[in-house]
Amino acid sequence: MNKLFSRANVPEFLQNRRLRGIAMMTAILAILGIVLSFLLNWIFGIVVLVLVGIATLIAFNTMAEIGADTTQYISDLSFRIQQGEQEALLRMPPGVIILGENDQIEWVNPYLQHYFGDQDVLNRTIGAVDTDLAKLVEGAEPQTMTTVKWRDKRFTMYVQPDFHAIYLYDITHYQLIQEQYDNEKIAIGQIFLDNYDEVTQSMTDQDISNLRNYVTNELSAWVQQFDMYLKQLDDDHYFILAYAKSLAGIEADKFKILDTIRESTSKQNFPLTLSMGIAYGDPNLNKLADQAQSNLDLALGRGGDQVVVKAADQEARYYGGKTNPMEKRTRVRARMISQALQELMNESDQIFVQGHTQPDMDSLGACLGIRRIAKMNNKKAWIVLDKETVHSDVQRLLDNLKEYPDVDAAIISPEEALEKATDQSMLLMVDHSKSSISISSELYHRLENRVMIIDHHRRGEEFPENPLLVYIEPYASSTCELITEMFEYQSQEGEPINKLEATAMLTGIFVDTKHFSLRTGTRTFDAASYLRSAGADAIQMQQYMKENVDSYLQRNHLIEMVEFVNEDMALIAGEEDQTYDPVTAAQAADDLLNMSGVDASFVITRRADGRVGISARSLGEINVQLSMEAMGGGGHLSNAATQISDKTVAEVKQQLIDILNHSDEPEETTT
Repeated sequence: MNKLFSRANVPEFLQNRRLRGIAMMTAILAILGIVLSFLLNWIFGIVVLVLVGIATLIAFNTMAEIGADTTQYISDLSFRIQQGEQEALLRMPPGVIILGENDQIEWVNPYLQHYFGDQDVLNRTIGAVDTDLAKLVEGAEPQTMTTVKWRDKRFTMYVQPDFHAIYLYDITHYQLIQEQYDNEKIAIGQIFLDNYDEVTQSMTDQDISNLRNYVTNELSAWVQQFDMYLKQLDDDHYFILAYAKSLAGIEADKFKILDTIRESTSKQNFPLTLSMGIAYGDPNLNKLADQAQSNLDLALGRGGDQVVVKAADQEARYYGGKTNPMEKRTRVRARMISQALQELMNESDQIFVQGHTQPDMDSLGACLGIRRIAKMNNKKAWIVLDKETVHSDVQRLLDNLKEYPDVDAAIISPEEALEKATDQSMLLMVDHSKSSISISSELYHRLENRVMIIDHHRRGEEFPENPLLVYIEPYASSTCELITEMFEYQSQEGEPINKLEATAMLTGIFVDTKHFSLRTGTRTFDAASYLRSAGADAIQMQQYMKENVDSYLQRNHLIEMVEFVNEDMALIAGEEDQTYDPVTAAQAADDLLNMSGVDASFVITRRADGRVGISARSLGEINVQLSMEAMGGGGHLSNAATQISDKTVAEVKQQLIDILNHSDEPEETTT
């Protein structure tokens, strides 16, 4: 194309336009010369006229030749342009289809005809020629480049409706390069044997060696199956290195290695579980390793026996975690946490403790227990509570607190807490770890660098970034159980727990274990025994757990609307135009578990704040936490909940049913 329009190929008349101007000026001067010649001498004028006539004939002849050259040049140029266009259409790599007014194919360039073979495509619709291509064209966005797969190749498709044209650019080569690059991205993982120390402490050396060899052999076979690298770092700790392609393979396999090792070791009476944290998507290996450790911590905080796969700034994917976590905490850990708590309290000028919104007896009982521990260590502690949003059982407890003026005076509002807080204060979050559901999120942000967490729920993806101390034990029945164990390691010189505090904490354990029928272990009964010996009043407990007539009738009304999903799951959806108390909904979910054949229950109701809430319960065989996390909530394997804004009860119900019908697949959290 550069040669076509080079200076050497441009005709002379185009290079010498200035000469034509000069010729015009010369003609004007010639006429003036003739006139002057006749004025001077008529013979001289005739001679000049003859000469000018001869010059004019020569000039006209020259102009004719120039015109002919111009016509020839334009004709030649048009021919070469048309020839170039035809060559481009016939030989250029992109495929072109031109359609007629009736969407019939009028023309296909030879490049695209190659894909149709010997098939005659003219005057036929695309659907008649190739149904797959017709679907791609129909689904393509006009005037937009779209990547499609057709005939085992990748194309960029461009549809131009104004010209009835479709363009297909083959990008298979570049797509393969991109896929290879994506498949070879590095993923780093860490594997931890959750209860290795607990399982092996009573085993002989030979049995320990056999167990360790079995686990290592199973893991080695597993990584070889998916082309990964495994390195044992410690007796209970392994490191894996994989490509993204391998990660996709083990996710498709849903990490069956967890079930294999757990089931095999259980048959040998040494039930061992694994937890994994896998990170991907970051080119920086140091950041990738840190993310893998964070993912492992998240898996362990959720109770172990599961895998967390997560990239930075993306939602986590959870696998496993469908079995009840085994009790593996020891009194040594309780003592260490208790001592660490004492040290943190001594470094603080005052202590603030708060539970979650809509506090229950476990939440408030835990707050009372922490206040008492602070008192034993001669520290001022404040319980942050919004008294306007408490349920009837908590209100009865608050009424009884008036008999204990020092305890009653320690309960303050969120606004008062913000006024009292200083940079040296410490905040304890009990019975929850999500700041978004704290009684005062503002107080959390005020003291976010001086936060401690004590909780018995599985850890979620939302979690404080830099807590001073974390004590999360999903194996415990309740937060009150965890805090009760700490009293044994406090100073005996301080004032002991009083009757009301012991009663409140025992009620918290009693409620969370459903009358000691769920999530109870030997430690649960030890804690209950301690509180009973400290003066907990069983009759007063019954008073706290009583419900009013309206709540009773409302709960029974909800139960009347029960329906079943997958035979073993009971579901209730309240009326759209009626609000229900969250505690009443939770009680209805608990009552459904008493029905024969019901392993899990879900109660969906409209709350007073306008949101739609779900209370989920199970007997332990079904992990309701995963379902609630998929809807933005969380909780425990057998006790979870969520609240959803801007949706109707019917929409939330359908969303839940869709999740339950696909419960075999891993659930992802939404935040």
